[in-house]
Amino acid sequence: MSSQLQTAMEGLIAVFHCYSGKEGDKYKLSKAELKNLLQGELKEFLAGSKDPNVVEKIMGDLDENQDGQVDFQEFVVLVAALTVACNEFFIDSHKSCGKSKEH
Repeated sequence: MSSQLQTAMEGLIAVFHCYSGKEGDKYKLSKAELKNLLQGELKEFLAGSKDPNVVEKIMGDLDENQDGQVDFQEFVVLVAALTVACNEFFIDSHKSCGKSKEH
């Protein structure tokens, strides 16, 4: 039986490859593929942004080597940043409710 972390890692890999390679390099996300991934997997995050250029901005931030595509390593940076933001929101929301637990 897989651990929760191993299952999460397998899920990240599967999601990336589900969207990558529909056009161009099968190991990278084009801008259109990234947009489809964000709309399919992170619709609530996109809905929270009122910026019509949010996908372009995300693409620009992630595409470190400026090749116009997002590889798996660049994709994981996005997931990590969103995960940190969600964790910070979770911690802050629990503090405001008086439910903070220190480990």
